[in-house]
Amino acid sequence: MTILVAGATGNAGAQVVNELLALGQRVRAITRNAATARLPAGVEVVEADLTRPETIPFEGVTAAHLLASAGDDYAELLTGPDLLRRAEKAGVRRITLVWNGYRSPMEEAVTAGPLEWTVLRPGDFMSNSLAWAEPVRREGVVREPFAYARSALVHEGDIGAVAAAVLVRGGHGGRTYALTGPEALSVPEQVATISDAIGREIRYVEQSEAEARDEMLRAGRPAEFADVLLGWKRDMPAEGYTVVPSVEDVLGRPARSFASWAREHADAFR
Repeated sequence: MTILVAGATGNAGAQVVNELLALGQRVRAITRNAATARLPAGVEVVEADLTRPETIPFEGVTAAHLLASAGDDYAELLTGPDLLRRAEKAGVRRITLVWNGYRSPMEEAVTAGPLEWTVLRPGDFMSNSLAWAEPVRREGVVREPFAYARSALVHEGDIGAVAAAVLVRGGHGGRTYALTGPEALSVPEQVATISDAIGREIRYVEQSEAEARDEMLRAGRPAEFADVLLGWKRDMPAEGYTVVPSVEDVLGRPARSFASWAREHADAFR
């Protein structure tokens, strides 16, 4: 079977690709810029865009991993009905969809559509902490707002493993899975965990929300994206900090901890 993976160059999408390859599957990865894609040997790389359904190569595909948002501005996808019609016509049987933090038009289209679907709702990715790597290396400091906010961070590898298992083995149709790690951590606790992993003290400095927003805008983040992200962190919904066993339920093993993630990525912070 050939499985199509959207967002294949992203933190979670790359993990979906790796997990599918490990399961012996043929992978067709779509990206908006094939020239810059860095994907494993054997992956079929096709230049396509979810905002233009006619470019998506569903032919010969039996299952597909899709996203609720796309593009540099993380805009919500409004092309779900057309994408699903094309997928069904091509013979796609199974869909996984990664949400974008709320029930989006894409999620509504998938869950109302004719294909066997599973929605994955991961919380904050552990890999988001890599944004701290450069300031940690340079000055040993992490600056973030909302010290009180706790998040049930999920390892991006677990997202990939769950998606791959669902796409290949089936048996999860019509289900929505929140995906979390084994604990909810505040930012200072995450910083302390990385500090332990690298054997070096890292100082946490709490930013104001305005300072954090300005920093994101200077880094090129769209204002709308910055506001959504800050709103999520400021008023974290229960699903963002509530630990659930979905990863273990699907994979038959516990979700990986932030401490294990920090050890895996320690060199990035040194």
